[in-house]
Amino acid sequence: MKKRLYLKDTEAREEGNTFSVIADFEGNEEQLMDIEVNEILPILPLRNMVLFPGVFMPVSVGRKTSMKLVREAEKKGAYIGVVCQKVAETEMPSLEDLHTIGTVGKIIRILEMPDQTTTIILQGVKRMELEEIVDTTPYLKGRVKALGEDIPDKNDKEFHALVEACKDLTIRYIKSSDMFPQDSAFAIKNITNPMFLVDFICTNLPLKKDEKIELLRIDALRARTYRLLEILNREVQLAEIKESIQMRAREDIDQQQREYFLQQQIKTIQDELGGGGQEQEIEELRRKAIATKWSAEVRDTFMKEVDKLERTHPQSPDYSVQLNYLQTMLSLPWGIYTTDNLNLVNAEKTLNKDHYGLEKVKERILEHLAVLKLKGDMKSPIICLYGPPGVGKTSLGRSIAAALKRKYIRMSLGGVHDEAEIRGHRKTYIGAMPGRIIKSLIKAGSSNPVFILDEIDKVSSDRQGDPSSALLEVLDPEQNTTFHDNFLDVDYDLSKVMFIATANNLNTIPGPLLDRMELIEVSGYITEEKIEIARRHLVPKELEANGMKKNDIKIPKNTLEAIIESYTRESGVRELEKKIGKILRKSARQYATDGYFAKQEIKPGDLYEFLGAPEYTRDKYQGNEYAGVVTGLAWTAVGGEILFVETSLSRGKGGRLTLTGNLGDVMKESAMLALEYIKAHASLLNLDEDIFDNWNIHVHVPEGAIPKDGPSAGITMATSLASALTQRKVKANLAMTGEITLRGKVLPVGGIKEKILAAKRAGIKNIILSEENRKNIDEIQEIYLKGLTFHYVKDVKEVFAIALTNEKVADAIDLSVKKEKKAE
Repeated sequence: MKKRLYLKDTEAREEGNTFSVIADFEGNEEQLMDIEVNEILPILPLRNMVLFPGVFMPVSVGRKTSMKLVREAEKKGAYIGVVCQKVAETEMPSLEDLHTIGTVGKIIRILEMPDQTTTIILQGVKRMELEEIVDTTPYLKGRVKALGEDIPDKNDKEFHALVEACKDLTIRYIKSSDMFPQDSAFAIKNITNPMFLVDFICTNLPLKKDEKIELLRIDALRARTYRLLEILNREVQLAEIKESIQMRAREDIDQQQREYFLQQQIKTIQDELGGGGQEQEIEELRRKAIATKWSAEVRDTFMKEVDKLERTHPQSPDYSVQLNYLQTMLSLPWGIYTTDNLNLVNAEKTLNKDHYGLEKVKERILEHLAVLKLKGDMKSPIICLYGPPGVGKTSLGRSIAAALKRKYIRMSLGGVHDEAEIRGHRKTYIGAMPGRIIKSLIKAGSSNPVFILDEIDKVSSDRQGDPSSALLEVLDPEQNTTFHDNFLDVDYDLSKVMFIATANNLNTIPGPLLDRMELIEVSGYITEEKIEIARRHLVPKELEANGMKKNDIKIPKNTLEAIIESYTRESGVRELEKKIGKILRKSARQYATDGYFAKQEIKPGDLYEFLGAPEYTRDKYQGNEYAGVVTGLAWTAVGGEILFVETSLSRGKGGRLTLTGNLGDVMKESAMLALEYIKAHASLLNLDEDIFDNWNIHVHVPEGAIPKDGPSAGITMATSLASALTQRKVKANLAMTGEITLRGKVLPVGGIKEKILAAKRAGIKNIILSEENRKNIDEIQEIYLKGLTFHYVKDVKEVFAIALTNEKVADAIDLSVKKEKKAE
């Protein structure tokens, strides 16, 4: 048997992840299998290393017990058992800490290394199994059982092909990895013994310890070779993927370096030709700055920033940030204003053409034009249009812009919760940009547009700031001459911008912000107005949207009225527009199918076919046949409605007031106030005071699924209680609204116009209001008041005098306390 041994490293590594020893074993490895070994052998535990038969392997010895074992075995020329520890950190391993499969080995040489460590060269002889540890001093000794090998026949071509495949994969793995010496592949090529080659690869390749143990445990060499081939395939693929990734990363770096050098060469060439691209860009910025109309302060700031850009390298990330800032400054319409059309007749005509009604808003815009015409220059007003959805608040802004011949901008504030949306980010941040105010002005190209701040009541705040507070500066005429955007970091004049805010509910707008705006209520439309809006605007718009001509389909006024009354319930006209669109779409489908319009004029009787069954029934006055039933007036987000307050009495111990109908706290308090007032003034109604001790009172407001709150039903509840307790009829066709105090004072309430419209729809003729609401009635156009009689009151006594008749209801209850006692 001939051996050659090359020690490639001066220090052997315990991890076993390099070809520390390259062995060329030429001869018959099967001879090692025939060596007889003792049943009891010294046991050398290794850390993370597995020895295979026939293979030479360097091992660094550190433990004192292992050193003693090595010295004695080398002196005697004895065989030892070599096994691997399960956990590398274990210092004094027992049988449970060791893998039972191992290799009988022989110590070939002991080397004293320059770094004062000892390295031994082991050669594997044959596989063995450790059955038990028989002694631990002075080193481990164990009972072992030698294991045989199932070696394929020398003429087995399949086995030789397997070995060659393993050899090729190992060479590929070595070449794709930088972990091995340069001549490792050469050593692998020169190993001719198949069995030795398989075990050599198993020992020296950096496979997982558990996989090496698995390979050593396999008895049949062919099966071991198959398993090794699977592992090598996986490792080669992983190594090649890793190499590919490294190559791509190296190529990216090389490409960046190449581009950098090219850029430097281009810059040098441009410098030789008289100025590069950066210089041309900076010169262009300076030329534009000269033509821009801005103050000396802004000009100085801009020029300083240009100088800063000139000192910045074009490849630096700061260059693009600085260039973006300067381009934003130049894009703003500094000192650029459109000329207002001050023709009041034309402006009024434009506003009337686009919107029917809305007289207060139109009047305010015309006033602004008149003053502007006289003065020549003034700060634009900041108007807040508030009212229910669908009444035309947002579209009104476009009409105002058209009337003034100004640019139009709309900015939706619904859901905005970041202050930077208004003021922008500081330019030092990555991805910084100006706020939406500045961006909108850039888009408009003018410093005096009509600017719609839509849904200003939907602004919210969180940890990122309070946008409503940022709007204080925007909407204050005394402050917005010097609006400060964080990105620009210079002041910008917004005083010429006409800001028009829209809102559905003023209660959610902070007080300081509300104080800066001129409030104009845009109330709901009456049926007659909706008919006109539909006829003039909605029907033509929907005809065009559905691809029809003006005379293809006609919807007369009586049909529009039927749609409004039976299929919509809103203050505005948004739902009405949807219903008209639905009718026209169905007509379009019928035309596309049959080639003609079956109904060119839609009549009220045809609505069931187009829109289905009526969705709403008109609120109607229900008469005064029952005691304790009184009609009140309520305000809702979609307009006014009538509601009924019902009071009933039941015999009992008395003193108990029950309230139902999904009432809020304020309405409950109104009911208790009304009852306490009646108890305190029972003589006014000729009531026996003992009646409250013998009758329980139940107050109910119908439609219990709908929440109701507010003080408007105070006098309604008082009248309902008085009617029930006296069993007197309430005046016919009468409704009322007003708040009550414990002294009986009637206080004013809001939503008067909407409530009046609701009363008209229900057929009410008489309305009781607080005296202080008279001013609200005076502001309402005569068309809304036609057919109504108003009774203004200051005290609940006046309410009772007007509302309660002297006539008892038909089925009046006898509430006499004396008669009750006689009956007992």
